Amino acid sequence: MLPGSIQITGEALSGAEIKDICDSLKENSVRLLSVRGCQLSDRDFGRVCRGVAESHSLAQLNLNLGVVSTIGRTKHLADALKANRSIQTLFLHGSPLLDAGLVTLNGALSTHPSLVSLDLGDCMLGDEAVRLICGMLPPDGAKSGLKELTLSANPAISSQGWARLAIAVAHSSQLRVLNLDYNPLGDHIAGMLAVSVASSRTLEVLDLEGTGLTNQSAQIFLDMVENYPTSLRVLVLAENDISPELQQQISDLLSEGEEEEDKDGEARGSSVNPREKPAWVPHSIQTFTKLSLTLPDSSSSQMVLMTSGLGESFLAETEM
Repeated sequence: MLPGSIQITGEALSGAEIKDICDSLKENSVRLLSVRGCQLSDRDFGRVCRGVAESHSLAQLNLNLGVVSTIGRTKHLADALKANRSIQTLFLHGSPLLDAGLVTLNGALSTHPSLVSLDLGDCMLGDEAVRLICGMLPPDGAKSGLKELTLSANPAISSQGWARLAIAVAHSSQLRVLNLDYNPLGDHIAGMLAVSVASSRTLEVLDLEGTGLTNQSAQIFLDMVENYPTSLRVLVLAENDISPELQQQISDLLSEGEEEEDKDGEARGSSVNPREKPAWVPHSIQTFTKLSLTLPDSSSSQMVLMTSGLGESFLAETEM
């Protein structure tokens, strides 16, 4: 039987439910575990972490919305990640980690052999956290690194922190998706990011929604995509003070670039793919089949979602 998924949102988890989750993890029958916004005791959180450590099938772990609420829980999670070798995607969006929490997690995150997608949005991070995150964006292929990074809504990061990140992005050999939405970036930092995008050989998606940009930033991005080759395919500029005309011009140019690459590939023959697609696929564009099942041996009526496996690619979360 292919590994499935357990997804529970905003529930107070009983001891019996925690036991069922842990048993499933240890039996390697779970590929996606999501307990976003759930309430559980520190003891039960530790039990789940021990199950994560022992699992060889778990590819995606969602602890969004405050599940990792203390430094003690952060330490439990770090220990689990050090032992686990299978997780490819980790969601911690809305966790009050602060820089101290990321310092605790850094050793496990930066050395994890499979982790390619990390969501640290709204985690109250600052410049020290950004410095550590840059270490997860290696400049060459000799070391594995992140392919998707979310740092949405971390307003404590300074201009210096964003500048450091921009340099790391410019030289990263693997990063393909970068979500920085709802940070107070402004035109100056956006200019730095434009230089990063122009330099990057891999970045395909950049989300700058609601980041305080104006037509000044948009014009820089327009000049970049109009005059220089870029890997960028999607640039999100919604919820900024940018004219719809400029946004449309940028979108049209990015679309034209992709169409031209496809035509070049067809001209060279159907056996040649103009842009090699990696086995990894951004979590936001994957699809999967869902079946509603009840946790075994549980007296609770709480329903979870079991999801069929997707071969070598990891499963996608249905909701943030």
